[in-house]
Amino acid sequence: METRIIDSRNDFAQSAIDRSNAILMDQGSELATAARNGNEAQIGETAQALGQAIVDALIEAFDGLAGDE
Repeated sequence: METRIIDSRNDFAQSAIDRSNAILMDQGSELATAARNGNEAQIGETAQALGQAIVDALIEAFDGLAGDE
């Protein structure tokens, strides 16, 4: 993922939208496919991967904000 300079609240909001779209496109489609297949183990794995992607994005955003102090 490319580094983005965030100078305003609007830049931050757009960055969050872009990141959430990327997570949903990647991890969300994997989860939907697993659910369609009905494989409980695969559903669990992909759900965990989706959750981890969300956590990673939140930590990355927090680290970016905390670095400004």
